[in-house]
Amino acid sequence: MLFVVLGCSVAFALLAVEVIHRLVRRFTHSGRMYRPGQLFGALLAAQISLSVYPVDAPIALHALGIALICAGAWLLSAFISTLVDVSLSRIRTDVTDNRHARRVHTQITLVRRLVLVVIGVLAVGAILMTFPGARAVGSTVLASAAVIGAVAAFSAQSLLGNLISGLQIAFSDAVRLDDVVVVEGEWGRVEDITLTYVVLHLWDDRRLVLPTSYFLKTPFENWTRTQSALLGTVELDLDWTVPVEAMRQEMRSMLEGSDLWDGRVSVLQVTAATQGFVRLRALVSAADAGKLWDLRCLVREHLVDWVQRHHNGALPQVRTRAVTGTKRLQPTSDQHTDARVFGESLDGAQREQAFAGPK
Repeated sequence: MLFVVLGCSVAFALLAVEVIHRLVRRFTHSGRMYRPGQLFGALLAAQISLSVYPVDAPIALHALGIALICAGAWLLSAFISTLVDVSLSRIRTDVTDNRHARRVHTQITLVRRLVLVVIGVLAVGAILMTFPGARAVGSTVLASAAVIGAVAAFSAQSLLGNLISGLQIAFSDAVRLDDVVVVEGEWGRVEDITLTYVVLHLWDDRRLVLPTSYFLKTPFENWTRTQSALLGTVELDLDWTVPVEAMRQEMRSMLEGSDLWDGRVSVLQVTAATQGFVRLRALVSAADAGKLWDLRCLVREHLVDWVQRHHNGALPQVRTRAVTGTKRLQPTSDQHTDARVFGESLDGAQREQAFAGPK
């Protein structure tokens, strides 16, 4: 009779979970809760059945209770993750101005991870409380809580510091998911932020992992802190004969025909003129860092090609001139008697002879 009741209750629980899953799937499009819901429903049905028809198997009942706690923690974690997924799906980051969306994504993601850690700790505590021995030593543990807390804080101060830094990052808006940053001379996007570390996806597909405390102690560049639009420069060293105005018009015409340019800034200026070259700096703008890099390369290639094809004489060059038929200058009488350099003493006469040469 017990096995019949147990089987029927488990089957009814699985059927109820299936119905609830279909309803949840229709509104959330998420199946995270299906497997943990099946396990929790089956264990709960078994627990209820055994409470109605008690059996003399304390070890099996204890194991069932522990399994029910684990399944409940799993189901609660899946429920939290489902709520987070539904919330984040309504906050789109694939738009032009996604600064607020990325901030919300960062905060919700870190809070979810913190909640999951708390659920895990509570589940472990609940499992330990099912053992009589654990309850018996509870008073001793509480009495030494201060000492244990001090030792743990000293041993895990780096971990605790990173945890606190992770929460500060989440709510200080210093760095968000998908932000473009320059850290340690490396350019990349923030791919993941946890409570203890941050993962950067670098431009060459490498991953740079840094502790969260790094972003609170070390200066770094955030190119998308307030907006994604940026300015970039291209510098060329050319000959003095380069037609600056013609090059300025050529660059403007090229930018107007490019999808990479956002139409904000197009400037070409001579920023230096020393020795045999003039330095031209092109200042352009783009909607984001990736487009700006491609636009800078495009401007550089186009201007170099334009100078080669239309103004070959403006390419960098070094001029030399041979001087022939020069005569040696003879010192004048004033130079011979210059008291500032050559005096009337013996060593002064020797210096005069050395610098004037044979007469």
